[in-house]
Formats: sequence, structure tokens, C-alpha cells
Amino acid sequence: MRIAIFGAGAMGGFLGVRLHQAGAEVTFIARGAHLAAMRDRGVTLREGGESVTVRPRCTDNPAEAGPQDYVFVTLKAHSLPAAAPRIVPLLGTDTALVTGINGVPYWYFHGLDGPYRDRTVESVDPGGVLFQTLHPSRVIGSVLYPAAEVVEPGVIEHSYGDRVSLGEPDGSRSARIEALSRLMIQAGLKSPVRPRIRDEIWVKLWGNLAFNPLSALTGSTLERLAGRSDLRAVARAMMVEAQAVAEAVGVRFPIDVDKRIQGAQEVGAHKTSMLQDLERGRPLEIDALLGAVVELGQLVGKPMPTCEGVLALVRERARLAGCYPEPSK
Repeated sequence: MRIAIFGAGAMGGFLGVRLHQAGAEVTFIARGAHLAAMRDRGVTLREGGESVTVRPRCTDNPAEAGPQDYVFVTLKAHSLPAAAPRIVPLLGTDTALVTGINGVPYWYFHGLDGPYRDRTVESVDPGGVLFQTLHPSRVIGSVLYPAAEVVEPGVIEHSYGDRVSLGEPDGSRSARIEALSRLMIQAGLKSPVRPRIRDEIWVKLWGNLAFNPLSALTGSTLERLAGRSDLRAVARAMMVEAQAVAEAVGVRFPIDVDKRIQGAQEVGAHKTSMLQDLERGRPLEIDALLGAVVELGQLVGKPMPTCEGVLALVRERARLAGCYPEPSK
């Protein structure tokens, strides 16, 4: 099975090593010092006090790899529109695109019954470019739960988590998703096929849409945001607003809002990815995590005053720090 990892950083690198070990023919698409190190010394994965080094094909030119059976895209959402043309050479007639990206995905309404079927989400797909270039018919949705970090070029440290849920946008159990699930399980991952992958996307997004922006605005960890009554109240208000939007487009939440907040609090004194990116001067995932949710709220006619206020504030915070990639109009 031919698999390309497009954006072979921390999460992509972790998955790529595991899939390589399971016998897949893996190609890492990367750039810079990380690519150079992987070419020279292989890709090292550290986990549980042990390490393994593998030597998959590594390149910065997708055309060298050619068409694949599966392409894992593990970029941040704001990077995808610019990267889409580089992904195209990896796509054959039947290539599946596995999107491991946080937030509302560009393919969200593809295959979804109802009045919004096949509508594009402008916040993450300005002008519908992704919908046209990387057509959602190729997509297998996924929700990634592991935590990993590139600790030095060519070296990835996996700290926790081994679940990667998969789901076809139309909820079917296709041959391609069944084959991928089996391979992921062989790679030591829990990889169930979900008939309602959007429900799971929203459970993860539910916390991210509130805690990530609030952490960037305050500098606070999850423990403080979920534990202090005043901060918790703001996060909860955002999540309640978002729940109404999600349910309006057919989502069913398996837990209530307070249990979801409690789960975030139990993570402890953890800096969210958005706060880490802000501190490092990197672009923030504002539109995929919150902007798209507000867009969906406007679409279904649900008021979102708290989310809209926080969105305006975090965008300006990011602009002043040079960390907000303004979406194309």
C-alpha cells in the first residue's frame, strides 16, 4: 500500500513511522531542516522511553512520489489552500485523501443530507478552491487524538494517545476505509470507522473553539481556563452557542458541555496549541477553530454573541503579533 504523508511534522511523522512499521510503502513530504535530517539519518520516533528509527522515502517534491493509494494531510487548516496544488501530483484515479486537520473541515457539507449539502465553508475554503482542487469525494475524515512533537529535526516524540477515528463523509463503510482501518490497527493504533464522523469532529472542536482563543488572549493554561469560575463561564457560553449551531446542522453530542469542560480541566496546566503558536510567532488556527463556527452560526441563524466577540479579539491579538494569515477574499 502506497501512502504519502503531506506535512510530515509531529503528527504526520508519528503516523508515518507507525504505518512504515506496519509494512506500508510510506513517503514523507516535508521541507527544510526536518527534511534534511530525515534524509540523512532517517526518522526517529521516541515513545514510552524507547526509540525506533526508520528510513522511508523523504522528499520535498510530491511529483517524485507519484500517485498514492492514500495521502494523509496533516497541515494546519490555513496552510491547505496554498498547499493544494502541490498535493495534486500525489492523486491518482482512486487515491483517498485523509484529512487530519483540526477544526471545521473544508469538505464539511459534502455528502451531508439537508439544505446545505455540498456548500463550501468560506472561512476555511475561500472561493471554494479546495472543493475544486481536492474534491471531497476523495476525502476520508479523521479525528487525531495522539500528542506528538518534533523535538529536533528528524526526531519525533510521542507523548500520549493512540486513537485515530476514521469516517466517510456520507457515513458509509467503503472498501477503502475498511482497508485503511485494518492497516492502522496493524500499526498499533485504535482506528474505528465511525458512521457519524462529524459528531466526533465536533466533540474535539467543542473545546478547541473556546479554550484555544481564550488561551491566546489571556496566556492561561487549560487548568486555569476551565478551573476559574469567571474564565470557565466565558468558555461555557461559547460552547453552548456552538452546540446550538452544531445541532442545527444535525450533530448529536454524546456528552454534555460540563463534562467536556471537565475533561479539559483534567489535562492540567497545558498550553493550548494556539497559545504555543502565538508564543513562537507562528500563524494561528483562528478561522478553522472559531471563524468557521461563527460562519455556520450565521448560516443557520443562531446568535453567537460571545463567540463573535472572542473571534474579533483573538484576530486582532494575532494581527498585532503578525500571526494571523488574513483569508483571501
